[in-house]
Amino acid sequence: MSHPSSPHAPYLWLNGQFLPSSEATLLPNDRGFLLGDGLFETILIQQGSIPQLERHLTRLEDGCRILHLPAPNRTTITHALTTLLQKNQLTEGSARLTLTRGSGPRGLTPPKHPMPTTLITTAAPPSTQPHPVRLHIPQQRRDALSPLNGVKSLNMLPAILARLDAQEQGYDDALFLNHQGQLTEATAATFLTHINGNYVTPPLQAGLLPGISRARLIEAGLCKEISLTPHDIPRMEAAWLLTALSLTPVSAIAGQEIALNPQKTNALRHALYAIK
Repeated sequence: MSHPSSPHAPYLWLNGQFLPSSEATLLPNDRGFLLGDGLFETILIQQGSIPQLERHLTRLEDGCRILHLPAPNRTTITHALTTLLQKNQLTEGSARLTLTRGSGPRGLTPPKHPMPTTLITTAAPPSTQPHPVRLHIPQQRRDALSPLNGVKSLNMLPAILARLDAQEQGYDDALFLNHQGQLTEATAATFLTHINGNYVTPPLQAGLLPGISRARLIEAGLCKEISLTPHDIPRMEAAWLLTALSLTPVSAIAGQEIALNPQKTNALRHALYAIK
């Protein structure tokens, strides 16, 4: 594992320029800053490569279509990412690609011809595996029909409020229900569980983001989509929060203890590493 050893700030890529992070600036009328008008992708860096980049760029482009936002050029982004890894001497960790609608006039109405702001940053990996988490079920509900379920939006206030609510109740994170009472996802992760010998996750139609790692497990035949409700919690033999970067065991949901299964956790981590 390597990462920048220089005391200077690491480089980032902003609108076509490589800059030390301490020198980068955004315009004060950028709609991402003012309105959360944009989206992002958090991307795994592994052994000096970016194994799931095409999937992330596809999801980003899908989100851009939903938001009526010009998508960045794939070749440009790929070159920027690979060069940035070299500049920051990073072989393990993550990159974040952030895209906003760019500058605009006051008010909600977007400019007719937006000039998006595109930012890429990198981060070294955490030094330890994530600890098991306890999940709270908040009063806040997911709208299964919202088009924003398919977008990694910059506006994370619903997730932030849900996580604050969970922490005030003595939990670590929140697990959303939709208005039909079905389980969906956590504030920033796919929910995955093991029931009756199968790995299962809620279907996208329940109102959740199409996770990259989630899709890989389903395509490999290792996980099934099944509608779940809080009544299924006692049947859960194990559970996890899954992102592009991590797999976190769940130790409790709404006060009900969930067994920790290190063997299944290790098997999942191995599968995620092995499958494309």
